[in-house]
Amino acid sequence: MTDLKKTSSLEGKNASKEKNSCAKAPLFTKNRPLTIVISALGGQGGGVLTNWIVSLAKQKQYFAQATSVPGVAQRTGATIYYLEIFPKAEGANYDNPPIMALMPTLGDVDLVVASELMEAGRAVQREYVTPGKTTLITSNHRVYSISEKMHMGDGRGDSDTVLKAALEASKTLISFDMEKLSNKTGCMISSVLFGSIAGANILPFSREDFENAIRVEGKMVDINLKGFGAGFNAAQKNIITDIFKPVKTAASIAGNANHPQSKKIIEEINQLPLSARELAYAGCKSLLDFQDISYAEEYISILKEYSKIRNSSEHIIKELSRSLALWMAFDDVIKVSDLKIRAKRTADYRNEVKAQEGQIVQMIEFMHPRLEEIIGIMPVKMARFAQKSKLFSKFLGLFTGAKKYDSSKLFPFLMLYFIASLKGMRRKTLRYYEEKQLIDSWLIHVKTACEKDHDLALEIIKCQRIIKGYGETHQRGQDNFKKIMSALGAENITAKNITAKKISALHKAALSDEDSHEFNRLFAAL
Repeated sequence: MTDLKKTSSLEGKNASKEKNSCAKAPLFTKNRPLTIVISALGGQGGGVLTNWIVSLAKQKQYFAQATSVPGVAQRTGATIYYLEIFPKAEGANYDNPPIMALMPTLGDVDLVVASELMEAGRAVQREYVTPGKTTLITSNHRVYSISEKMHMGDGRGDSDTVLKAALEASKTLISFDMEKLSNKTGCMISSVLFGSIAGANILPFSREDFENAIRVEGKMVDINLKGFGAGFNAAQKNIITDIFKPVKTAASIAGNANHPQSKKIIEEINQLPLSARELAYAGCKSLLDFQDISYAEEYISILKEYSKIRNSSEHIIKELSRSLALWMAFDDVIKVSDLKIRAKRTADYRNEVKAQEGQIVQMIEFMHPRLEEIIGIMPVKMARFAQKSKLFSKFLGLFTGAKKYDSSKLFPFLMLYFIASLKGMRRKTLRYYEEKQLIDSWLIHVKTACEKDHDLALEIIKCQRIIKGYGETHQRGQDNFKKIMSALGAENITAKNITAKKISALHKAALSDEDSHEFNRLFAAL
């Protein structure tokens, strides 16, 4: 495991000359305070953390000043706290205390603390983090921004890129999942951050001094000290993110490595191209959870078959591993109901709302089933009858539309439990039948294109991303996907009327415009 605190990776051949030439200097000089930037989201206790540091500094005979600039909203922008602390010299006259800055100066920050990974990325982007100077402490969990959630495709920022940039930009990087520790100890994340600052050994105070600051405030002392201790130990041990660990092929599937089918699947995964194995294994775990081990075997057999096709490549198998698994584990009412009644979800929710043992917690489920989704979980023949029968459809319509269910009560829970129990007959349902037809058609197009045009095959695989979610979002994506597939006749691929560039443009248009105006324009031109 990489030792980030020693920053050994920064001293290798890829480290900048600037980093290698920086000698360790004292944080305080005659005319310079220690500077700290804290970036925290609304509700994470950034103000409390700031007050602790200011209180601690004043208790230890330091000048301390803190200012803050609030974000626009809880996740649109974090609140930025800026602190400066300066030691009082013995016997000096402090009728005129030093004048401290209200905002940080770029390239002149000693410590940056971020309560979430992308806030660390923003600090690096704003140049608060400086090689050879700045210690960066950040949680590696994600709280997705509004723009990430609204994106019709995968709008998430790349966490790996941010971590690598943070490592390159900082003198010392300490990064671990602080939210997980916060939930485990029952405290706010500010307590874990405070412990991490103490564990980083950058401030001139002892652990006892930090703990006394929490005691002096007198609020939730025991819980805050527990979170502080967890953060302190984590920082001391240099716990880092998985991105810096080598990828290993897992030795078991769903905890049942001794099952003959499990062993067979693992062997077959290890026969796939190296870069595709991790995704293939994750896909198997997902499909085991979604259905059963034979469903996972079916998935692996497809990947094996396509790895042998002429012009196939590691890139194609890797992309197919991801896209096929996502599609085969489609979001139907059975899957949604199953997820809602799981014990882990209830436990996570209780941790999130900080429920004490014995407290009753209500979980209100907001659901909006459409008639198509209800009919979709019926056996094919029954579903066809329901589609043709106006009377039956009218009856089923009573269960559609916006609904609220308290799943902590018996009847709503039993209803969800019953729907989830239909998992065993999923392969007989209309929804499965329709998805299977689309998947088979898509795979045929991929195979045809792969034998003629490698890049086109790759773009066809990526088109799966258009189909996502449920309800109207799923229907719109599926309609656009079907239009693209309708243009992929073998004769068009052979004649090269359809190119990878054209399919890529359609794919991007389908994900960028909710009303599909640009998509329809490009499709008409195609």
